[in-house]
Amino acid sequence: MPTVFDCLDDDQLLAGLRAARQALARGELVVLPTDTVYGVAADAFSPAAVARLLAAKGRGRAQPPPVLVSGRDMLGALVEEVPEPIERLIAAFWPGGLTIVLPAQPSLTWDLGDTAGTVAVRMPDHRIAREVIADTGPLAVSSANLSGQRAAVSSIDAERMLGESVAVYLDGGASQTGIASTIIDATALVRPAAGAAARVRILREGAVRRAELAGILGDLLEEEPGGTE
Repeated sequence: MPTVFDCLDDDQLLAGLRAARQALARGELVVLPTDTVYGVAADAFSPAAVARLLAAKGRGRAQPPPVLVSGRDMLGALVEEVPEPIERLIAAFWPGGLTIVLPAQPSLTWDLGDTAGTVAVRMPDHRIAREVIADTGPLAVSSANLSGQRAAVSSIDAERMLGESVAVYLDGGASQTGIASTIIDATALVRPAAGAAARVRILREGAVRRAELAGILGDLLEEEPGGTE
């Protein structure tokens, strides 16, 4: 049976953080609150744990999970390069609801799925999530729901969908926004395609709006479908 901790209670919070660290070290799954929606987490460097995460959600390797980090230094250890325009986005929107896809550091020994050599990275704006990550290192985290269903905005929602596939549930109350992160693909700024302009693409618009990204990136942001240059 999974264990649920009420992290709004200080005593349960400490016990929950300890249990989460231990579960993740064993290759098990943990549900935790973030600033967007609840996430289901696994050790990013354990292929078996990542496979367990994908199976729990009903996903395959073609849908690899993002990785959550506790800060800019952790990001730098995971990606090949952080271009200057992305540094500006990080300064503006991290911690927060912006997930950034960049080429992964080639020396990393992990298996998140069929990533084509990239990794999607975010720094969450939530104390509990960042405390867990600071203790465990980068975590593979996807929204805590079955594939095709609405993302969980409470630990109760997550447990209803994921049940005993998760070892520990950290209940931090209702999600702050319930709005999923915006995902951008910035790989072209590091590895531009021959003959193509190096642009940032929005893969999913969510917590950070297109207009906010455009205010920082300007012409580096790819036009909306059907837009004009």
